[in-house]
Amino acid sequence: MTNTIIPAAPSFCPNPKCPHHLNCPRGHRFVRDGWYRRDAEPTRIQRYRCSHCRRRFSQQTFRVSYWLRRPDLPGLIFRRLLGCSCYRQIARELGVSPSTVMNQAARLGRHGLLFHQRQRPCGPPVEPLVLDGFVSFEYSQYHPTEFHVAIGAHSHFVYGFTDSELRRSGRMTPGQKRRRAWLERTWGRPDPRSREREVAALLRIVARAAPEFELWTDEHTDYPRALRRLGPVRVRHRVTSSRAARTARNPLFAVNLWDLLVRHSGANHKRETIAFSKRRQSAAERMVVLMVWRNWVKSFSERRRDGSPAMRLGLATRRWTIEDLLDERLFPSRIELPERWAEYYWRRIRTRRIPNATEHRRRYAA
Repeated sequence: MTNTIIPAAPSFCPNPKCPHHLNCPRGHRFVRDGWYRRDAEPTRIQRYRCSHCRRRFSQQTFRVSYWLRRPDLPGLIFRRLLGCSCYRQIARELGVSPSTVMNQAARLGRHGLLFHQRQRPCGPPVEPLVLDGFVSFEYSQYHPTEFHVAIGAHSHFVYGFTDSELRRSGRMTPGQKRRRAWLERTWGRPDPRSREREVAALLRIVARAAPEFELWTDEHTDYPRALRRLGPVRVRHRVTSSRAARTARNPLFAVNLWDLLVRHSGANHKRETIAFSKRRQSAAERMVVLMVWRNWVKSFSERRRDGSPAMRLGLATRRWTIEDLLDERLFPSRIELPERWAEYYWRRIRTRRIPNATEHRRRYAA
């Protein structure tokens, strides 16, 4: 990744406790406080000191590659996460450890979540929303999970997603049923109302308290119950059979295409794979990377190479590059996430089989 040139004067103080962190009023000054040299380009990094809180920082503080020995890693890993590579394959290619790739994938997911929150449409939806569930699994096939995704029917802009734990269903042998029963006695059984609760949470986020909006779904019986959880919101709910041909004429085509892209671009969501995500948290972070790429970088049509979904919504005047997405470091103290998405940022999504999984605790890097 080409290193972005940061302006000589910072636009705010990076210290969350400083009153000039959220805004930088006229008259507030930053003092140049020397510089240091490093091996990676650019080799000379300017230091600063805030005139108000006296906190010291540098140009590198405002870069996505902050606190990295290899500032080229974020862009390289971002591209390979979209290329259906697993963590160990990426690690072998880049000459780093698999844990480095895993940590950077989580970091890219957090960055993408803040970027999406900052850039997504501000008001109520201006187009019908298409909603469906993408089913995968975590840890093993005895722990299915479903990502509920809301996409613009005309623009194909991915507005957001939430996830639910599911109980394994479908055809099973007697031994598999006994295994499932033992796992449920040991680790607990997923909430049967999780789908309707998470769909309602997603619609509250993406609809932004709109008094009414239009929603297209399939015939799943949990969706009407989820809509009733929204309260006094008028929803024009259109239903399409899940057995209808999944062509461009299908009203649910936008979300059906998204499902294909997720399976095509992510090694962890292949039907038969050893690269599956061990945690839903990790799967969500990789899905955020795909979401921001789909919205801002990828063209609406691969054949015509036209505008991106963000351009179709009027959010951008050109297709962005991955370097544009990683142009600046974003701070969670400056971008307020919805409560449900904040759980993704701080890595609070629990996996039953990994009860002591670490959460994100920000110290130096975001």
